[in-house]
Amino acid sequence: MQYGPALRAAAGIAVLSVMDAVIKGMSAYYPTFQVAFLRFICGTIVATGVVAVMRPGWPSRETVQANVLRSVTAVVTAVSFFYALGQLPLAETLVLSFLSPMFIALFGLLMLKERVDPRIVAAIAIGFGGTLVVVLGQTGEAGATRSWMGVGAALLSAITYALSLVLLRQRAQKDKFLHIVYFQNIGPALLVLPFGLWAWQPLNVVHLAWFMLMGVLGVIGHVLMATAYAKAEAARLAPLEYTALIWAVLIGYGVFGEIPTLATLGGGLLIVAAAMLTTRR
Repeated sequence: MQYGPALRAAAGIAVLSVMDAVIKGMSAYYPTFQVAFLRFICGTIVATGVVAVMRPGWPSRETVQANVLRSVTAVVTAVSFFYALGQLPLAETLVLSFLSPMFIALFGLLMLKERVDPRIVAAIAIGFGGTLVVVLGQTGEAGATRSWMGVGAALLSAITYALSLVLLRQRAQKDKFLHIVYFQNIGPALLVLPFGLWAWQPLNVVHLAWFMLMGVLGVIGHVLMATAYAKAEAARLAPLEYTALIWAVLIGYGVFGEIPTLATLGGGLLIVAAAMLTTRR
């Protein structure tokens, strides 16, 4: 596989990881549905500006219909993941969310008829093993009461996220990437609008800048992901999702002063090995 798609996917994951950190910060002030709505509506504003400048033309009816399904998966993924973060320890939520590469490979096999060679399976296993090393090495709360609703939400998020990326691969080979990115924002914004209004709380004007930053990062991240998945198989890019944990560690250290443990560093090395394995022929 060429390095270009892998580098774009890794960069997209890094950008979206920063966006997730901003979302986590704003989630301390506003309900989940309000955060989700503002994230997508700000992304729509940014995407509209990009489309107005680049003028990709009008999408076909098929493009609109296909991307409506992706909009639904995007909403379910975002809301369920945000809910899980509020119900479970961050480490447990992360390890459950990192089941998504396995579902990506499965959906890619079933929906796109992609061949999943042993090296990709090995990369997924190594990456998930690295995630377990990180989580088990820093989690000592086994006796805590578990929220099964939170576990279910995290698993649902992993499944729908995987489905969304496979649908992205499917559409990226047919649609213009700007159309994909635009529908990735406006579709979920419209779907989550009534729930956002229902849960609405007074908005601090200062926070608008952070929500607009979410929109900018979301558009950049999805442009990178769309162009990557247009050129490479979903299963081959799937293990790169584990690099999000590396960015989480770096952001945690730089922003919150969290010192990574030896388990985190060891698991991070396994994740990097998995990412490198998936980019080699």
